[in-house]
Amino acid sequence: MTKIFSVFLLLVLHASAWAQFRVEVSGVGLTQIPVAITAFRGEDVAAQKVSAIVLSDLERSGQFRGVDTGGANLDETSRPDFSSWRQKNADALLAGSISRLADGRFDVRVHLWDAVRGQDLGSQSKAVVQADLRLAAHEIADYVYEKLTGDKGIFSTRISYVTKRGQNFNLWVADADGESPQSALSSSEPIISPAWAPNGKQLAYVSFEARKPTIYVHEVASGKRRLVANFKGSNSAPAWSPDGKTLALTLSRDGGSQLNLLDLSVVGSEPRRIAQSGSIDTEPVFTADGKTIYFVSDRGGSPQIYRVPVAGGNPERVTFGGTYNISPALSPDGRWLAYISRVSGAFKLHVMELASGSATAITDTIADERPSFSPNSRMLIYATQQQGKEALMTTTLDGKIKARLAGQTGDIREPNWGPFQK
Repeated sequence: MTKIFSVFLLLVLHASAWAQFRVEVSGVGLTQIPVAITAFRGEDVAAQKVSAIVLSDLERSGQFRGVDTGGANLDETSRPDFSSWRQKNADALLAGSISRLADGRFDVRVHLWDAVRGQDLGSQSKAVVQADLRLAAHEIADYVYEKLTGDKGIFSTRISYVTKRGQNFNLWVADADGESPQSALSSSEPIISPAWAPNGKQLAYVSFEARKPTIYVHEVASGKRRLVANFKGSNSAPAWSPDGKTLALTLSRDGGSQLNLLDLSVVGSEPRRIAQSGSIDTEPVFTADGKTIYFVSDRGGSPQIYRVPVAGGNPERVTFGGTYNISPALSPDGRWLAYISRVSGAFKLHVMELASGSATAITDTIADERPSFSPNSRMLIYATQQQGKEALMTTTLDGKIKARLAGQTGDIREPNWGPFQK
């Protein structure tokens, strides 16, 4: 492994695991929409308190704050007294119900109103099995988020992460709030750098089961996987092209650590090197149009972030503040670059507006790593240490609203936020 990767690998190898999360939201945003979500009528018959999950999702986004409903007894058929909700300073009101159907499924119904204008904003209904009640809650949160902000919600998307318990490593897939984790892979050797395919159905990752880094592509639904990169030396840092047909990866087969492109549609295809240097080039990530790759290189003497056209050309340096900048992540809308910068010995999450080049540290922790954007470009997930424990965090891009997805008894590493479900 390269020296750029060493800090991450060291943390991963010493991590331990707990697969359930507790969501803790902190901070106050400047422009939050006050929303009232009443307890859904009949939801006590369900295994999940759906209304509470919806509110937690919305608050974690940083765009909303909950309004005390005072135990109001409403459902999707009610005609609210909007004046009373305006007195509570609620801009929007969501009410609903849950009932059990004869076939054992749950009928989940909601209605959304603009409390300020007294307008009907629409309704939703869905019949789900008990195991899908959390997903139904996330989809309701997506619906409310999009109706009130105009942006697509990300609560029904998924994340991946890696844990270690004793000598066993696990690659997990979970809801965006960290709940409902499912083990995609268990191994006695380290697993690092999971990366979601654009279709949301596959994960590429690095495994050490061959006693060296090799890259697999894993089908999440079936558990089937295939070895795609086992070239001489190290095979690491996989990143998908936007069309899902190509992996950018770091190979050391020609000496050093160099960027290559691998065509996944052709079995046994030869990698194509895309940057020529005697330096360490690693951690590639594609722009949304697939024409440019951002990466980390020490060609200037210390690790910095550069970009280079996929078709070839001279790399251009992107980061200039600080002497150690790694782990680039690009927002899907192309506006933002997130990365980790070493500041006075501390590793802090930074966000750069690419148009202006203005960068800001958005955390006060000292061991941040591996940022990944939500698919609507409004949030980030990253790993860090708090009070001596490693945990996953989500944050708004201004750093004002953070949510800790924290294991009670262990360490959790290597997060990656999946795409919108196709």
